[in-house]
Amino acid sequence: MKRTRIVVVGSLNMDLVVSAHRIPEIGETISGHDFHTIPGGKGANQAVGCAKLGADVAMLGAVGNDSYGKAIVESLLSYGVATDNIAILADNTGIASIIHTSTDNCIIVVPGANAAFDTERLAALEPQIARAGVLLVQLEIDIKTVERALEVAKSNGVTTILNPAPAVSLPERMLRLADFVTPNETELEVLCGHKISGEAELEQVLAGWNERYGGQLIVTRGAAGCSYYSEGRLHTVPALSVEVVDTTGAGDAFNGALAHCLAQGWPMEKAVPFAVATSSLSVTRFGAQAGMPRLQEVLERLSGS
Repeated sequence: MKRTRIVVVGSLNMDLVVSAHRIPEIGETISGHDFHTIPGGKGANQAVGCAKLGADVAMLGAVGNDSYGKAIVESLLSYGVATDNIAILADNTGIASIIHTSTDNCIIVVPGANAAFDTERLAALEPQIARAGVLLVQLEIDIKTVERALEVAKSNGVTTILNPAPAVSLPERMLRLADFVTPNETELEVLCGHKISGEAELEQVLAGWNERYGGQLIVTRGAAGCSYYSEGRLHTVPALSVEVVDTTGAGDAFNGALAHCLAQGWPMEKAVPFAVATSSLSVTRFGAQAGMPRLQEVLERLSGS
């Protein structure tokens, strides 16, 4: 029997979002026009993205024993994410301070309880990973915890997706554990250790990556969509033409959709356009999790109806 459950190991934050007409310069004070507290964190966002597409998804991570933590867990439950294995700790819940404009955002993350979700806490949850169909991880929790989750998944035949965000340099052994690695262009340059100029160099980097690490590299490129290397050439899937309201969580929407597709056994040529369409639609509404589209929305847009 095919295993279709998606397990997300990662961060749970409360997003403190200030909306303004532009991002201030260093040392500058400007006026904003809105403030919201919204459940977030890359792990939680991606879990919600999966759930809103109809996936069976469980979240593994930690929140604090405070009002933010309670609100995050309740929000995940409302979207249909399994929360049984979210630890409630004495630490403060992680937060992300976000400055949001109509076209961009900048973010500062304070990990809080996320930093305490270590390999010891993961150990008791390893059977959950071993029984999954897909494991989806990011880098807003302890790197050793992420690596251990990948090890458990890989040794049990679970498909692994590593979203290397925030951008950090990673050891080769860790990259080899990922069946799919999904950086944006900035994160790819950090992983490679140099700037990438033009499509020809991007194709060369992607081809070399697949050969060196054995997994599939998929680079998200904002309004340009995403690119991957397959069958001897570079494939670029363009983003949908949409009216942008909030770009926060666009990458999370892509990763959640990719996990959903892989759990269903879809091939790359079907999965990647679906994930790009999901990401494109996510920016048309405010809020990372609220902006994640439902399955029917994506299917209707892809069919042109």
